[in-house]
Amino acid sequence: MLLPRLSTRLLLTGTAGVLVATGAVAMAAGASPVSAATAAYQATHARANAVAGTTRTPAALAKAVCGPGSRPETGRQGRVPLADYSNGRAAQGYTCNVAEVGHIGTTGGFKTFRYVDRTGRVCAFYDGTLLVGTSTTHAAPPGTVVLDMTDPAHPVETARLLTPAMDSPHESLALNAKRGLLAAGMGSPATAPGIVDVYDVSQDCRHPVLKSTSPLGILGHESGFSPDGRTLWISTTSQPGVTAIDVTNPSLPSIVWRSTAYTFHGMSFNGDGTRLYGADLGDVAGLAVLDVSQVQRRVANPVVKQVSHLTWSTVSIPQNTQALTIKGRKYLLEFDEYARNTGATGADPVGAARMIDVQDEKHPKVVSDIRLAVHQPAARDSDQKSDVGANLPVQGYAAHYCAAPKTVDPGIVACSMILSGLRVIDVHDPLHPREVAYFNKPAPNTLPLISGAYAMSAPSFDVARKTVWYSDGDSGFYAVKITNGAWR
Repeated sequence: MLLPRLSTRLLLTGTAGVLVATGAVAMAAGASPVSAATAAYQATHARANAVAGTTRTPAALAKAVCGPGSRPETGRQGRVPLADYSNGRAAQGYTCNVAEVGHIGTTGGFKTFRYVDRTGRVCAFYDGTLLVGTSTTHAAPPGTVVLDMTDPAHPVETARLLTPAMDSPHESLALNAKRGLLAAGMGSPATAPGIVDVYDVSQDCRHPVLKSTSPLGILGHESGFSPDGRTLWISTTSQPGVTAIDVTNPSLPSIVWRSTAYTFHGMSFNGDGTRLYGADLGDVAGLAVLDVSQVQRRVANPVVKQVSHLTWSTVSIPQNTQALTIKGRKYLLEFDEYARNTGATGADPVGAARMIDVQDEKHPKVVSDIRLAVHQPAARDSDQKSDVGANLPVQGYAAHYCAAPKTVDPGIVACSMILSGLRVIDVHDPLHPREVAYFNKPAPNTLPLISGAYAMSAPSFDVARKTVWYSDGDSGFYAVKITNGAWR
């Protein structure tokens, strides 16, 4: 039946959870599934749309130079033209300095992690769908997927985690490799009861051991782990609310700080866990830097102070950050999701990603932007709007998650940019990032509006093999090797 399949696919990433809660009212009022979903999503993320000043669009990165074995894009950087579905080109996929190593599954979600346990076993963890329940549209089981990656060319599924948070983690799946803890807070595109599941993966990562399930997240959506693995942070996102949970004893977690003063998406931390870098969805969207040293030190009744706040002209919906040190200087890799107001025209800026200098934490500043040609206003107002998935507020040509292979001198970062697939960026010079590789496997255009790539997940990395792992919402988990010296 078209309607359940179509509405599920349209709502996967940003609207379905809201629609579950409010859709009956909207549909009773005569709204279509698409318009009701769009309205609900925009209401949920309205806080991200307020930013002062005139929009100044930074330049797109230069196209990657593709070496032997590549199957490059046919036109504008990041684009999959509608014609490529008709002539069969899209079905071949698009690669530049990348070779597919391994693949498994038919669905994927928002996070991928690589982990080596105490015995040397290598595993991958990823949430198996963009929204709880929708994996059934691909005849796939629900839950968070555990893979044995001993042979990256032949991933083997060893477990599905089906406890409440792992069944519906939304964007909250988190791994602390230092302690071998895998955790999630039950979430949805808006929010959900913040049930928190904590697993120990240190002994045998193929078979995680549940240590606790508790309601301590209060309300859930996204998350962050302190570097030492003692504190799990859960954010509500659709409304103010951040909760810090002590998981020093993962079997007996407890709340150490809770505030409704902040509306964050994701969060990352500096090396000693005393600074929180929040993707801020408050009255002016952007970056918030908090001093959380008292939480980190477990001071009774800790006081958290805001150190600084930053916004930028193209801000859309800040998604998360990653703290990096490059040539001895402190930066943040920050990335937004979708476009402002979740629109598909040049008047609705794509946030994409950027490098922020935080050496002076009281005065952070954007020093470079990471964006593709498809993100530019003129492109968004062109015939690009007719491309498969380009007009959907929860798909489209925009960024979603980025990650780096290590926190000190990472060399590259990789970003999942939804319809444009996985993009690999050289950041040896953080002031002048360069695109060096990409991998895009669009889903077939079998039915209207339910096709194209759905690259939404934070990538992870096998540095020794120069391999990136990520998942696509409609085609599963991939391991891809960076070739032709593009990762140096």
